[in-house]
Amino acid sequence: MRVVLASTSPRRRDLFALLGIPFEVRTPAFEERVVPGRTGDDLAAGFSQGKAASVAADDPEALVLGSDTLIELEGELLGKPVDLAEARAMLRRMAGRAHLVHTAVTVVCRARPFEATEVSTARVRMKPFDAGAHERYLATGDSLGKAGAYSIQGPGGDLIERLEGDFPTVVGLPLRLVAALLTQAGVTVPVDVERLYATMPYGNWSRFQVASRHIGG
Repeated sequence: MRVVLASTSPRRRDLFALLGIPFEVRTPAFEERVVPGRTGDDLAAGFSQGKAASVAADDPEALVLGSDTLIELEGELLGKPVDLAEARAMLRRMAGRAHLVHTAVTVVCRARPFEATEVSTARVRMKPFDAGAHERYLATGDSLGKAGAYSIQGPGGDLIERLEGDFPTVVGLPLRLVAALLTQAGVTVPVDVERLYATMPYGNWSRFQVASRHIGG
């Protein structure tokens, strides 16, 4: 069975490749629209379903995986900053506080049919505000294009105090969850996922990983 990753994210491609499954990459034709009144995990699930469905509609024989990540700070969703000024303000708001990272995964095959969606949530606490550390990070340009204006796997890791939950969830693709959904769909995962989590072969993983568990909102 052909497996297709419906994502433009290089981070998701890199994480998915760790599972050792041959896959193709397609760009989903789906526009994310935040709906007032819906929770972050519910919206992430809807977005992942929309991405997967947009690709599966054109390739019904393939098993398509879509994913979406949203950051929630005390009930407010934080997107990608449009510029460094917005990134600076976003990081300042999050400093010294904890936020939730919701990553949803949808696996769908129209021909079989099969469809399943699950959400993994992690809690990230940022270090207290440090103007110098923030400016050094902003100067790297890494904050742009990242939801919440940081990347845990890159230099943004220096701003994080603690992670509760699953490290790949924060990067953008919870691998235990992905492997479980693919197995349900009949795909053999050749890699030992527990060994993968033990070796933690991705940037900053070993620095932050604690016992992986779902963190409620």
